[in-house]
Amino acid sequence: MARKIQAIRGMNDILPDQSSVWLYLEKTVAEVVKSYGYQQIRFPIVENTDLFKRGVGETTDIVEKEMYTFEDRNGESLTLRPEGTASCVRAADQAGLLFNQVQRLWYTGPMFRYERPQKGRYRQFHQIGVESFGMATADIDAELIVLSARLWQKLGLLEHVELQLNTIGLASEREAYKAALVDYLTEFKDQLDEDSQRRLSTNPLRILDSKEEATQAILQGAPSLDAFIGEESQSHFERLQTILKANRVPYVINRRLVRGLDYYGKTVFEWVTTHLGAQATVCAGGRYDGLVEQLGGKPTPAVGFAMGIERLVLLLETLSLIPSEAKFSADVFVVSIGDDAEVASTTLAEQLRENLPSLVVLRHCGGGNFKNQMKKADRSEARFTIILGQDEVEQGVCQVKDMSTGEQQTCAFEDLPAYISGNL
Repeated sequence: MARKIQAIRGMNDILPDQSSVWLYLEKTVAEVVKSYGYQQIRFPIVENTDLFKRGVGETTDIVEKEMYTFEDRNGESLTLRPEGTASCVRAADQAGLLFNQVQRLWYTGPMFRYERPQKGRYRQFHQIGVESFGMATADIDAELIVLSARLWQKLGLLEHVELQLNTIGLASEREAYKAALVDYLTEFKDQLDEDSQRRLSTNPLRILDSKEEATQAILQGAPSLDAFIGEESQSHFERLQTILKANRVPYVINRRLVRGLDYYGKTVFEWVTTHLGAQATVCAGGRYDGLVEQLGGKPTPAVGFAMGIERLVLLLETLSLIPSEAKFSADVFVVSIGDDAEVASTTLAEQLRENLPSLVVLRHCGGGNFKNQMKKADRSEARFTIILGQDEVEQGVCQVKDMSTGEQQTCAFEDLPAYISGNL
């Protein structure tokens, strides 16, 4: 017997009993972002490696050790996209959508990072991203956050997540802070965890995100970023808070929140939960005014966020917040006995789909006796089972069994759509 081929570790199948939840989440997101005027953009999963080196940052964990990078037959270095913002910027700028224009865009799809698979974190994972271009003021930052809060409300998650906010200022302000932070941490270098020691010379702001207790204890005496924030950045941050308060969106200010990607500046935010253990962040984003220019475009202010679908699905399942209508189920199951009935059943099923397009109609295929077909009808959890035999075909009628009550009625073919519609 040939050896079975298994899925690659950390790259999971989405099975039918899960895909209905994904469809529910994606449909809800699509409805919310559309109501705010966001249009969908789609771009390839493979990009030039330099896009992510320049966009995400060469000293980030993503670029240093997590990207799936390979050379194609022409010797060009390509990478499976590890995140969506850089690709969205590349696609929109290449199409001439950004300079001196306002754009509200969103996307969804798989991303790829080589890291240790664990619950809520995979090597192929899926994100939904929302990005705004051409607006430099705090009101668009607030719109994105209010949009995300509305999404949590529709999903029933609002009381289970917390919004954390910070401002990391302008690039010049961050550079001044980095210098002060490195000066302070250098004295404790031998006491820092291994990752933080490495980041001290590459990306010192990421040390603030360390989960190691010893490192966090050292950081208690470190300089504070807000002491280096200038008037422009502070004014932007205060305006954002004013709008959030006016819209009754609660938040906490987390001065240690910096985000892990180099392109962020001014506003950064995360929605976090206590229901998923270590994988606490379900949505994160911020402002990245310099990224378009960094990738070769003309200066364009921008802000956006991304959310992990796997993590949100896990959160919905953990909290039992998946509505019954989101789960796949049939409305009608069609049983047929005999060759003529089998042919008639296909016509009858199509008649239902034509007249009641929202209906899920399952027709038994593959033969089998009446008893086995009825067992399958029962397992389908359909509300109605339609039964056709030779006598019914000759009379132009069918038997309709209400599976919730056990009652059975005779119904003419032409009356069936109206009967089903009136009794569902």
